[in-house]
Amino acid sequence: MQIGASLPIGDIGTGPAVIREYGQTVEGLGFDYIITGDHVMGANPAKPNPSGVRVGTNEHPVHDPFVVLSFLAGCTTCLGFATGIVIMPQRQTVLVAKQAAGLDLLCEGRFRLGVGVGWNEIEYEGLNENFHNRGSRSEEQVEVMRALWAEPHVKFEGRYHTIDDSGINPRPASGRVPIWFGGHADAILQRTARIGDGWMPLAYGPGERALAKFEQLRTWTKEAGRDPAEVGVEVWISLGVGTPDDWRRDFTFWKNAGVSHIAGHTTYNAGRHKRIQGRTLADHVAAARLFIEAVKDLR
Repeated sequence: MQIGASLPIGDIGTGPAVIREYGQTVEGLGFDYIITGDHVMGANPAKPNPSGVRVGTNEHPVHDPFVVLSFLAGCTTCLGFATGIVIMPQRQTVLVAKQAAGLDLLCEGRFRLGVGVGWNEIEYEGLNENFHNRGSRSEEQVEVMRALWAEPHVKFEGRYHTIDDSGINPRPASGRVPIWFGGHADAILQRTARIGDGWMPLAYGPGERALAKFEQLRTWTKEAGRDPAEVGVEVWISLGVGTPDDWRRDFTFWKNAGVSHIAGHTTYNAGRHKRIQGRTLADHVAAARLFIEAVKDLR
């Protein structure tokens, strides 16, 4: 069981000193990894939105995950890193493979690449990528990246990618980077079962609904000819609600359910997840310390 912490850049700031202090403090507290998200751009928050369609804005800062995690890799010694998630279809596949390989080398193999398809269409528009075929493209992207990580020279002819006997350098020392899928649709679970190293669901709290989804993932993984034990699951516990006793109870539930990674999140605020009240570095460190002290003996 690995225990993670979120990276609260939107609150603590985007400069090197505060990010370094947070990363080193989290590592010193005994967390196994830090997880951070991905948004390349957002709409003007003052712009009217008569359509009612959900639109992400640029009101809050979001560092590029490969940049900020590479920085943290140089400030820490044993901390792991994960993206939760990189929006793959709005990015060039070979470039992501290159960036992930570099980060994996800099943190000596302690990186997991969480990927998803996203929901904010304006990002796809700004990056000149197709929003409407993002699901089908994402699966081929995984195939391309894994080929580039494994071999120095690749020949690939797919629906969306063509590579003619070329490759990236450097590559991950192990020849691979673990790929985890975020999302909740059956198509995501099926994709995870067939080709994923893990699944990152956020919608489910402790209970029968989550257990049913985990069992479905295990069933589809077996049907794909794979061992379910080889496919991890990561969930988040919101530190903005409950007490340390509540966190211990939830942690125990998830561990008994077979979850492999649990992150104590301080900023995510959607659905059943609630952020902490404070906005300072001290507030986020205090919440992280309270969480790890409450659950570290359960790992």
